[in-house]
Amino acid sequence: MAADRHGHPMSRTGPDAVDHYEQALEHLLFFRAEVADASRQVLAAAPRSVMGNVLAAHLGLLGTEEKDAADARGAFERFNEHVHRGEMTPRERMHVAAATSWLRGDIHRAGRVLGEISVAYPHDVLALAVGHQIDFFTGDAPRLRDRVGGALSAWDESDPYYGPVLGMYAFGLQESGHYEKARDTGIEAVERRPRDVWAIHAVVHTYEMQGRFADGIRYLDARADDWAAGNYLNVHNWWHYCLYALEAGDLPRVLKIYDAALHHAGSTDTAMELLDAAALLWRLHLAGQDAGARWQRLADAWAARHDGAYYAFNDVHAVMAYVGADRTAEAERLVRDREAYVARSGAGLSNHAMTADVGLPVCRALIAYGQHGYDRAVDLLLPVRHRLGEYGGSHAQRDAVHKTLLESALRAGRHDLARTLLSERIQLRPVCPYNWLAQARLAEETGQHAQAAVARAKAAGQAAEGAVALASP
Repeated sequence: MAADRHGHPMSRTGPDAVDHYEQALEHLLFFRAEVADASRQVLAAAPRSVMGNVLAAHLGLLGTEEKDAADARGAFERFNEHVHRGEMTPRERMHVAAATSWLRGDIHRAGRVLGEISVAYPHDVLALAVGHQIDFFTGDAPRLRDRVGGALSAWDESDPYYGPVLGMYAFGLQESGHYEKARDTGIEAVERRPRDVWAIHAVVHTYEMQGRFADGIRYLDARADDWAAGNYLNVHNWWHYCLYALEAGDLPRVLKIYDAALHHAGSTDTAMELLDAAALLWRLHLAGQDAGARWQRLADAWAARHDGAYYAFNDVHAVMAYVGADRTAEAERLVRDREAYVARSGAGLSNHAMTADVGLPVCRALIAYGQHGYDRAVDLLLPVRHRLGEYGGSHAQRDAVHKTLLESALRAGRHDLARTLLSERIQLRPVCPYNWLAQARLAEETGQHAQAAVARAKAAGQAAEGAVALASP
């Protein structure tokens, strides 16, 4: 029986198929589009390969695309009809159980089973990589950190995959608040494999969460050849660049990047790209900035997808697009559809709880905000603000919702709440022009004009540092 590079036996998989499988894992770790072709080559060489079929199933799920998941489920069910558990190794049986759980809608169980694989087989790259992404999709910061951290001591630093494993660990560290260690770990990963876009992304997150947006701009500029094109994560990393530019007050730069990288005529309009576009335009909307016709084009792209209830995190960003485009009826239609989905679906579907407990309240709050119902938006968001992680994404991504709550409190005149929310933000990120401009607004509204002037000065000084970084060659 053939085995992968780490000695794991692979049933019904000959040497050629194993080679293609290893190539696919390499592409998967570095977010390369070639992963799809390599996966197909595995199954062309060994149609009944257990790990080849498991890999294909996960590739159909990782994009959070409902239609791709349905296709993957059909293919995997056909594979299961022609293979018996007795033909699989114990590790492969666990992999099949994990893939089956996710294909059936229980992403949390899939993550748990993959975690069990990582305990027994810490060098199983597919279990680590897919489990790590599941932790991201479910917003589980401790698991993001510990799933990889628990396997890391079993790895030899000379292993060519040690770098990307470090990159995954760096992302888990930063989502858990270990920013300095996360940055150092991510930088080490990139030094080992310069085109490790997930590790670059982890470093970028540390700068974002620490308010070090000038450093983030410099880092992305210095490594642009490694991340800016040719991988599935380039649009998302451009989104991070836009967040930095927005803090620096460079709106023309933000819109230029949006038009060139985030959403344009050549965009794929995948959910992951559209949600980055929506998240950026929503931040502009909260800041009172006009995005022009971009909202309508983005709303058209979401509408053309005809998405059903599949991943609540995506739904929230679709609603942002509809509300931003002043297409409230479409946003309300999506909410009604998800309400019906919650009423008819049962336990065991991870997205059921994500939608019922977090997704729907956030969607309703976004609609209320768009209709200037700021008190209602506050009342909807306040109970779920500490539960947002349950529907996935990163702290940086979910900050759009936290900002919506703050903006709603300010506009509703709920000064005590706004003061509390701002105090929380400023204690965590004292270097953040947005925070200080919001503090200035609150101070003006409460007659504290001197304090408002101090806050505005802090915002201006911090933005100026970012502007210098943007202007640097």
